[in-house]
Amino acid sequence: MEPVPASVSAAHVTALRRFNRYFTRRIGVLDDHYLGQDRPLGEARLLYEIGSGASLRELRTRLGLDAGYLSRMVRALEGQGLVRVTVHPADSRLRLAELTPAGRDELAEQNRRADGLAEGLLRGLTEAQRGRLAEAVAVTERLLRLAAVTARPVGPASPDARACLAAYAAELDGRFPEGYAVSDLVPPERIAVFLVAYEEERAVGCGALCASGADTAEVRHLWVHPRARGLGLGRRLLTELEHTAAARGHRTVRLDTHVALKEAAALYRTSGYTEIPPYGDNPHAGHWFEKPLPD
Repeated sequence: MEPVPASVSAAHVTALRRFNRYFTRRIGVLDDHYLGQDRPLGEARLLYEIGSGASLRELRTRLGLDAGYLSRMVRALEGQGLVRVTVHPADSRLRLAELTPAGRDELAEQNRRADGLAEGLLRGLTEAQRGRLAEAVAVTERLLRLAAVTARPVGPASPDARACLAAYAAELDGRFPEGYAVSDLVPPERIAVFLVAYEEERAVGCGALCASGADTAEVRHLWVHPRARGLGLGRRLLTELEHTAAARGHRTVRLDTHVALKEAAALYRTSGYTEIPPYGDNPHAGHWFEKPLPD
């Protein structure tokens, strides 16, 4: 993956804005009666997101809405008899939103109309063109998701770090013939920087940087949640860790990987790493890599 540039070209900004304007107009986002129903897009989208039930906290995070604005929309849907709000049985601090029978009927009609709109858009294309459009939309979604992910340093003993490392260890335990235990993880005191990647405030990846010496740093526990794979997030996390190592004054970064993790070895090779003789005492390592860092 190419490094992320420090600035964005005006041409790229213009192209994205032009697409946004066309698409929002074409699907009727600006209409107060989205899909011909008696409600704007915001309420229609909220019905869809509530689906089989969701907490208001989850909806705020997922949709990126202000708490007050979300509450007003939920109250409006309650007033129309489409949504009911209850207290979570296990946590009185959480409020749950669920669709009423009328809300489920409304959502079913909304989905029927949305399918019809999409079918109408596709009808004017050949089958080959539809395939190209579907592929382009999938690429667009992946890139926009990657662009929205943020990577932040957290304490290696923080809840998000522990959750990522537990998932990492569980996955490796299933993939390694010899198994993998939580005790095989690098102790928190050896970690200089721990990055967690967040998508819509959910932790979806991590990576640790350990200082092996004044000139050398080591990348450990690079992991991406299955729901965020295929975006290029692993390479982005690796690049972030390399930049962090360079900023800390290291001139070389090392890492190792298990022979079973062929996709990891491929990532390192295509990211400029070369294989080196074994180092360290990681019993699960089968390949060792090194990369010089820019000054």
